[in-house]
Amino acid sequence: MRNIKLVIEYDGKEFNGWQKQPTKLNIQGTIEKAIERITGEQIELMASGRTDAGVHALGQVANFKTNSNIPIDKFAIAINSNLKKSIVIQSAEEVDDRFHSRLSCKKKRYRYIINNSKYGTAIYRNLETHIPVKLDIDKMKQAVKYFEGEHDFKAFKASGTSSKSSVRTIYKAEVIQKENDRIWIELTGNGFLYNMVRIISGTLVEVGLGKIQPQEIEDIIRLGKRENAGKTLPPQGLYLISVEY
Repeated sequence: MRNIKLVIEYDGKEFNGWQKQPTKLNIQGTIEKAIERITGEQIELMASGRTDAGVHALGQVANFKTNSNIPIDKFAIAINSNLKKSIVIQSAEEVDDRFHSRLSCKKKRYRYIINNSKYGTAIYRNLETHIPVKLDIDKMKQAVKYFEGEHDFKAFKASGTSSKSSVRTIYKAEVIQKENDRIWIELTGNGFLYNMVRIISGTLVEVGLGKIQPQEIEDIIRLGKRENAGKTLPPQGLYLISVEY
């Protein structure tokens, strides 16, 4: 039995998230069917974590067990030839039997992309979130640093979170001004709660609009009340960038 690790890029626009569902188009089920077509096996594809409907990935990691003898350098090509164009296997490698894409994960990096131009864009509307009101980048950069370190992120999780503990560690938190009025919010951590990145991003937007002061972030984290944090931003601006092991 071989253990195959995949690095996957996908446009989440047309999918109802990662997780397999019997009646809705999803990424996990779509890739599993592609693998079954080339190996003849029904496999279970285990991901580093689930992404929601509309969320994208540049470096999602997943693994599966197979008895197939397809050469490893042909695996990605074979799977891609059976996939929709909105999913691409970027690499495939054979890994130790103990490797588990979720349980072995040490760090994840997410990026939220905001288009802060006046009119937005037609072409990239499903790949970023448009906020037409000018945001104060300097204040957002001050505020984002309060998220670094180990904290109880109870105020930044959506209802329906299954995790028992809301304590997580953010190793690096940045707000980056890009060209063409784009703003990137990047968070690297040991794990993230349901909608946590989108809520943190929404809170930073409130800072950029002057509705929350940067130093108030400390109290929002400490008090742990969801209503004190910002709105949950839409899914299309969110990307899983990379997973480290």
